[in-house]
Amino acid sequence: MGKAPKKRSLADKVRKTKTNPAIKNNPFEVKINRKKFDVLGRKTKHDVGLPGVSRSKAINKRKETLLKEYKQKNKASKFVDRRLGEYDAKMAPEDKILQRFALERQRIHEKKDMYNLNEEEELTHYGQSLAEMEKFNDVVNSDDESEEKGLLSAELTASHFGGGGGGGLLRKKTSGEQQQEDGNQRAKSRQELIEELIQKSKQEKRERQVQKEEAQELTEKLDQEWKSIQSLMVKKTAKTELADKPEEKPKLDEYDMMVRELGFEMKAQPSEKMKTPEELAREEKEKLQKLEADRLRRMMGEEEDTKAQSQTRMSADDLNDGFILDKHDKKTLAYQDGKWNIEEEEEEAAEDEEGESGEEQESDEEEEEEEASSEEEEEEEDGQSDLESEQESEDEEKNQEDDGKPKKTLSKEEMKAQQQAAKAELPYTFAAPESYEDLKDLLCGHTPENQRLIVARTQKCNHPSLAVGNKLKLQKLFGFLLEYIGELALRTPPELTAVDKLVPELYALCQMFPDAAAAAVQRVLADAAHSVEELIELKGHAPFPTLDTLIYLKLTALLFPTSDFRHPVTTPALLYISLTLTKCPVRSFQDVTTGLLLCCLTVEYVSFSKRFLPELVNFLTGTLHLAVRDKTSLGYTVAPPFRPSGKCSDLLVLSDPESCRSWKKKPLPLSATRCLELKDDLDRDHHSRCAGVKTET
Repeated sequence: MGKAPKKRSLADKVRKTKTNPAIKNNPFEVKINRKKFDVLGRKTKHDVGLPGVSRSKAINKRKETLLKEYKQKNKASKFVDRRLGEYDAKMAPEDKILQRFALERQRIHEKKDMYNLNEEEELTHYGQSLAEMEKFNDVVNSDDESEEKGLLSAELTASHFGGGGGGGLLRKKTSGEQQQEDGNQRAKSRQELIEELIQKSKQEKRERQVQKEEAQELTEKLDQEWKSIQSLMVKKTAKTELADKPEEKPKLDEYDMMVRELGFEMKAQPSEKMKTPEELAREEKEKLQKLEADRLRRMMGEEEDTKAQSQTRMSADDLNDGFILDKHDKKTLAYQDGKWNIEEEEEEAAEDEEGESGEEQESDEEEEEEEASSEEEEEEEDGQSDLESEQESEDEEKNQEDDGKPKKTLSKEEMKAQQQAAKAELPYTFAAPESYEDLKDLLCGHTPENQRLIVARTQKCNHPSLAVGNKLKLQKLFGFLLEYIGELALRTPPELTAVDKLVPELYALCQMFPDAAAAAVQRVLADAAHSVEELIELKGHAPFPTLDTLIYLKLTALLFPTSDFRHPVTTPALLYISLTLTKCPVRSFQDVTTGLLLCCLTVEYVSFSKRFLPELVNFLTGTLHLAVRDKTSLGYTVAPPFRPSGKCSDLLVLSDPESCRSWKKKPLPLSATRCLELKDDLDRDHHSRCAGVKTET
């Protein structure tokens, strides 16, 4: 933000007037400001001054400004009308008055009303003025007789208590008043006055009673008249009609229906805490360790604990009455008529046992009835079933049944069978392999599915969050798996099922360590490209890549993005495919199959990026050229690695045109890139037909 330009005043004009050059040249008018020392690069503005010129400029400035203001001070040559809106024709007189009044109130408020307590304003409470409320002029309008019982009239107070004011009945009267009363009537005694007051009070009470009775009669009369009118207004329906007609419920509005639906909706339950990857890995490892310990126990032939580990709950009212005291078997020695009474004691004991058993049965029946009745009462009182308590009670019943049943001991044959099954079972915990030979020993002799399980359990048991060195171990495991997949592809026959099973585990490791995975794949592709370049330098051509390299190229498309403009892994892989399609000549059916597989990989690489590869178009054109019978008149040009004519230029030409009738479309297997068994010309024609159809599609 720039600064606003300063206004030029008369003083500035006077100050900026040019001085006479003769004065500047006069040495007596010039004053030189000497410096103590010179500083290199410093520019000074006031080395030379003109005191006389400055003094004259200041005097002229004061004459032009201060002197004129001093002469015009307290002088006015005209009257100025400063009334608001006086000369504004557009404003109405009422508007002028309102604005002038508002301006006047504003001035008063700003200057004089600093400590104004709003005395002019009226304070209210619930619409009533506080000033009127403080006067206590409330009129009590009540027809209740009880409110007037405690009130004393002035006459009654004066007669009984002598009165406190000048108007009392029993006060000492003046001589003038006494003479006046003597003239009117004779003086009444105190007893007469009291009786008169009593009669007046009784009369007033009787009048009030009469008024109350009249009001009650009027009220009853109005009630009777209202009942007669109400019978005319409201038509009562009989109970039979009400029973016959179904009760019509009022229809609910959309809002009411939505409110009820919200009430019946399932309420959100708090979910469990989201676990971190480290916690998940720790849980997976603990689970595998527990399973492995169970497998080792079964392999050693140890019996499983049949005791229920779940603790049975005991309520606060449970007094543990189910225990049985040991019988007191000790016999007491007693004599009767010089003989021991052992038999009598045994009979009494037997009778006691029978009685106790009968009492126990009766008490058990009574307890069962009480428990059944109490359970029914509890079900009626609760009204809602608790699923968790039901499940716990079922578990307790099962545990009691298991405890009640005799434990089944395994025989020797069953124990041996269990041990053999545990030995044949796959372990649950594995140590990370330190070398490629360790990985081969670990996976050797297992089915493809078991190999996948071994690799997956190895990852879970050696997660990077569980120990410090696990990260490096899993990074090495990715390289070992790549090498193992290449070895599976080179076996005879190739174990492609095992390769397919190991790809998901390879992808998981790649997502966990992308940099290490990219470096490992780069090394594999660099070795393959280096070997092809060496053969091209020596012989001018190179054979098509083997099946393991083709699988590596396919894995590259699965593990890394192919749509990037430039990627450290997929871009070298695409360049390697272009090199092989250009420099590898087609000499056999295996070469055709390998070349078509490379073309499919190329299409997969460029499907998202929509790139154009001339090597792909050239190879497909050359493949179709191999199926052309007459090559004398060609309307196209054949580019390397294909030749217009030669030894292998008729590789896909059909020996018998009638073989097309018995041909069926079949997919080309990956194993066809290594070994291809063609027994006769018909098989050759069928394979050529498959290759041609693949090229066309």
